[in-house]
Amino acid sequence: MTDDAHRFTGMYDECRQRVWAYVVSRAGRQVADEVVSETFAIAWRRLDDVPEPALPWLLGVARNVLRDNVRAELRREALAAELRAWTEGDVADLVTERMGVLRALAALPEDDREILVLVAWHGLSPKEAAHVIGCSSAAYRVRLHRARKRLKQEMEAGPADGGVPDSARRPGAAQTSSRPHVRNLSEEWS
Repeated sequence: MTDDAHRFTGMYDECRQRVWAYVVSRAGRQVADEVVSETFAIAWRRLDDVPEPALPWLLGVARNVLRDNVRAELRREALAAELRAWTEGDVADLVTERMGVLRALAALPEDDREILVLVAWHGLSPKEAAHVIGCSSAAYRVRLHRARKRLKQEMEAGPADGGVPDSARRPGAAQTSSRPHVRNLSEEWS
């Protein structure tokens, strides 16, 4: 057995029950084994970073793993809630509305789509989205406002000639038809 394996085995034997008890006290037995396994997997990968005594460091790692699991669970719950919301009401109206939003989104320039999608679909804050794009938060908010405005215009214009948005056929062209059955979703993308 190597020195690293021997050190890890000793640390595992000494600390596993205490890490498990900590996780159970924070999150219950259902997730304890998974979190403890992940904690010790991280400890093995970062064995050179584990100080003596190891227990406080391991508890900190377990805490972070729990936090990440809670965030993942919140994302799953939010997605489930969103999917449930999509199933409420008349399916035909929802499909029409969704298609209208997707058509309007497809008609926007790539930069506008990216700005809207970072916030609406990826759930980033304006500050995080600004970092992704490489601009200041203030500049991002201005771009987001303008992108929402253009999305609203595209949604109000609606598709023409078989559902192809006019702006997709002729960049910069405007539509005069309206789509009253599509509510203003651009404001919901805050």
